[in-house]
Amino acid sequence: MKKQIKTVGIIGSGPSGATLACLLAQKGIDVTIFDDGRRPDLIVGESLIPAIVPVLRKLGIEDRAAAICQHKPGVTFTFGQDDDIDFCFQSVDGILPTYAYNSPRPALDRLFEERADELGAKRAKVRAKIERVGQDGLQLAAETLAEAPWLRGQQPDLLVDSTGRTRLFARTLEIPAEVGSRKDVAYFAHYEGFIPHPIPGQVVIGRMDHAGWSWRIPLRDCLSVGIVLNKDEATPLGATPEERLEAVIARDSRLAEAGKGRRRISEVAVYTNYQLISERGHGPGWVMTGDAFGFVDPMLSPGMWLALHSAEVLCENLDNLPAYTREMRKLIKSWMDLIQYFYDGRMFAMYHTGAHFEQAYPGKISESIKMYFNRLIALMASGATTTSVYPRSVIKFMARHGIWKANPLELAIR
Repeated sequence: MKKQIKTVGIIGSGPSGATLACLLAQKGIDVTIFDDGRRPDLIVGESLIPAIVPVLRKLGIEDRAAAICQHKPGVTFTFGQDDDIDFCFQSVDGILPTYAYNSPRPALDRLFEERADELGAKRAKVRAKIERVGQDGLQLAAETLAEAPWLRGQQPDLLVDSTGRTRLFARTLEIPAEVGSRKDVAYFAHYEGFIPHPIPGQVVIGRMDHAGWSWRIPLRDCLSVGIVLNKDEATPLGATPEERLEAVIARDSRLAEAGKGRRRISEVAVYTNYQLISERGHGPGWVMTGDAFGFVDPMLSPGMWLALHSAEVLCENLDNLPAYTREMRKLIKSWMDLIQYFYDGRMFAMYHTGAHFEQAYPGKISESIKMYFNRLIALMASGATTTSVYPRSVIKFMARHGIWKANPLELAIR
């Protein structure tokens, strides 16, 4: 007989942990968050997808998020000087909200924490320490447990690792992970003086002239500019992250043009390890959520939603942790597959094929086909149908048999 979970200890108060605390508190479960409150000034994941909006509504904080975030109508992909693909969230109308947000992190993270406090989650302001118990068990160290006197010295029924890329449980239990093949590094900072996209709030993802890709994410008072490239490509560009970021901006035609009057107003943040999924996500009395379990490349911006959605899935499967880990593994793998279509140029080749077809055979039929595929891809990239068999099968078939007058290798991101 399964033990009923009455108390949950969540280690980490980032978006995943705080969202889980909110959802569990709403169900009447006694929740304690263990977190020392330390956060970096810049956190990757500023651009969100439409699937996150229903989660914000469920938590009752969309109005608060909208007050600090930049409305995001879509994404534009750029290639060289004159080749753009505009992607608008209107194409997901009827399934998801037709917008998302660009978020000032960690200000958005604080909204999740505040909401958890409002809903009754308890908080121990401490950097949690855990101990291995036997082969596969975990428990809070005595000094950590003492920081939560309301637990009366009793271990929580369930411990949750929401420590993000620290991956506290995996490191303690020496659980291996499947790591993505790309060896990329990202450098990003906030700027003033960059020329934004003509559509307010539109995110720009650019295939850079030499190698890698860039992002431009409009926030309310500045622009987040980031570049992603192979570590070996980055090393010769400068001795510091600041030198490397500025060197890449200066040598890329689109970034250099938009950033003629730029002024950096933040430090430069560095991120590595772009795709990872733990080989195990749960054990006796413990489970991982968010980045602690797995994360994907940020190109299509699913990371924040995956973190929040992992909290939703876990809340629905507290008594069936294997079902939770199967669902999250399936979701993360599906996002990895979708992102690969963009990296290897096949998704862009399909878009170019559609443009060639529309020019060669103008009319209602080609226009209807274009709208159909735009919606199909938009729903996958917005989080609605990422794991669905039908759209995945259609994209796989078209990538193999439906590319015409376009070379994926010429559009791939090196």
